[in-house]
Amino acid sequence: MKLLCAIGVMQIMTQPDTWYVSFGPDKAVKTDDRATSAVRSTRTFKSEVDAKLFAMQILAKGWSVSAGTLNPHQPKQVVGSSQIERWADPASAARL
Repeated sequence: MKLLCAIGVMQIMTQPDTWYVSFGPDKAVKTDDRATSAVRSTRTFKSEVDAKLFAMQILAKGWSVSAGTLNPHQPKQVVGSSQIERWADPASAARL
């Protein structure tokens, strides 16, 4: 049984990241008078669930968020900022 658990842990550790979440302050929010463009960051995740949980945390800050799958993952998925809330929290679609 321990061998199976160890193999499962190794598979999780070596599984490549397949999702990204790109985020940054909302363009309407100006945090630095010297800034000429918005600074965005990107994090990668092994699962869609982890990407969704992170996206919800960033949305709670009021920041702009987009997400999608990394190449060469198929099928390719892109979630724009106008769709991110519905993707990250399907229950929110029922509230709209």
